[in-house]
Amino acid sequence: MQPIMDTSLWLAHKRRALIHPVDGADFLMHRAAEDLADRLGAVERRFAKAAVLFCQTSAATDVLARSGKVADIGRVEADAAFLNGAAGLIAPLETVPFEPQGLDLVVSLLALQTMNDIPGMMIQIRRALRPDGLFLGAFAGAGTLSELRESLLAAETDIYGGASPRVIPFTDVRDAGALLQRAGFALPVADVETVTVRYANLFALMADLRAMGETSALADRGRRPGSRRLFARAAEIYAERFSDPDGRVRASFSIVWMSGWAPDASQQKPLKPGSAKVSLKTVLEGPEGH
Repeated sequence: MQPIMDTSLWLAHKRRALIHPVDGADFLMHRAAEDLADRLGAVERRFAKAAVLFCQTSAATDVLARSGKVADIGRVEADAAFLNGAAGLIAPLETVPFEPQGLDLVVSLLALQTMNDIPGMMIQIRRALRPDGLFLGAFAGAGTLSELRESLLAAETDIYGGASPRVIPFTDVRDAGALLQRAGFALPVADVETVTVRYANLFALMADLRAMGETSALADRGRRPGSRRLFARAAEIYAERFSDPDGRVRASFSIVWMSGWAPDASQQKPLKPGSAKVSLKTVLEGPEGH
């Protein structure tokens, strides 16, 4: 399979961001962690052993610890620098370093979009879960940075007569649901939330992306370096197409959430086709046939 992401470059960007932290640049992770707390709070059960996969910060681990619902939490990162001295396992990205059926809960926040084999990762997660174990994951989905993508493509076309990809492709919510089903999860659910952030200009947005460690790590990225002329033109296009009346520009981040359970005999099963006792026509017409 031809890789889409240069994961070594992505890790280098993340390490650089860790060395040069910018206050507030982790707002998306904080938002995802808050959503995780809400979603976990709606699950009325406790978990003996959980794993948090490649989240790059302690945000998800902290949520699980505060919930009081998890007895044992293991954290997995691709680089020891992300652990910042905390306990955890180091493993290659796109691996789940646990025995089959060894976990009751798996969580992943804002990491899956960087992986080349998302279906394979989902299958590994499902296999690592005990029957009736839960997976909760969030990743950047389709629509993320759509304004930046359009502006860069238009600017490069204007200047060079053609364009190369500079923003990674993102999976949409429908494909996320299909991924859960393909991996063998029961009761799969996928939904999306769009977060709109406003910036002074394109350059302020790009500074935030650099501080997040989320500048382009495409394997097939254009080898022509971006020039001042290119980014100046992209900033003009961005302001023309995506600015508010006060002059600030909008940037969209779509967070796709997935949840699924490892199959178990105790789970609810959908009724077989044709097994209903009352027809839909009767329900819609009511008792008097109207």
